[in-house]
Amino acid sequence: MNAPAYIGRFAPSPTGPLHMGSLVAAMASYLDAKLHHGQWLVRIEDVDKDRNVPGADREILASLERCGMRWDGEVVWQTQREALYDEALARLAQNVYPCGCSRKEIADSQTRLGQNGNAMLVYPGTCREGLAPGKTPRALRLRTPQQPHRIISFDDRWAGHVSQDITAEVGDFVIRRADGYWAYQLAVVVDDAAQGITDIVRGADLLDSTPRQLYLQELLGLPHPRYLHVPVVLNADGEKLSKQTGAQAFDTGASAASLLNDAMLPAARFLGLPIEAQTVEAFWRAAVPAWGRLLERQGQV
Repeated sequence: MNAPAYIGRFAPSPTGPLHMGSLVAAMASYLDAKLHHGQWLVRIEDVDKDRNVPGADREILASLERCGMRWDGEVVWQTQREALYDEALARLAQNVYPCGCSRKEIADSQTRLGQNGNAMLVYPGTCREGLAPGKTPRALRLRTPQQPHRIISFDDRWAGHVSQDITAEVGDFVIRRADGYWAYQLAVVVDDAAQGITDIVRGADLLDSTPRQLYLQELLGLPHPRYLHVPVVLNADGEKLSKQTGAQAFDTGASAASLLNDAMLPAARFLGLPIEAQTVEAFWRAAVPAWGRLLERQGQV
């Protein structure tokens, strides 16, 4: 049987305009799709409704277009797909239980550092056998196997071999949050499968999430995409560049030349692509083969 055609995606959250860190992730996913003569889809991950900024989704799409990144097919929004998440929850029902623990209670119990250096809360299983007296249901958690521990391994096209004991290093994880919103882990797995995504290229800050997503794919009988996690852009304090750390929009509405020189070329150089170009069109003509050469040097095509 022939392997499925390459289908990649970029899935930003509409919490504000794209910054340099998100441009790097978008560029890497776009380049990989173009190198493999595949499709590149855009999905707006707006499931966390409290953080959405009105109009940010349209601003994101406009910035992608100004950078010459043109998507295939229709853009989809997670808030239009919640029936799919309900269906997935029903299929997982025997492995799901209500949890009454607060984030502070879990943090006080156990915290570990993930592979990217970020603190990860390890759920101790407090509500696994039922809610403790006085606790009310808050979130829904997915059970992870206890005996033996469940170890998830995969080969990342950038980071190499990755292995995580999700029982010990994560514990039972949330698939529906205390505020009623769907957790990222469930929504992204359902969406990627529904859209036929074969290849996921994104920032290394999500590397620790991948084993949980692979486990969910396994339980739901969904295919495993290939993964490639690129380095994340850091600010002057060594923190991941993000809206929470004050990252500024890379697209200020300036001329195409300014957008190219002040954002696109620096983003390409961050990825290890030392290219020069005078126009956006010339940039992509040079960047796609340069991406291929970079992956070849690393043995990660």
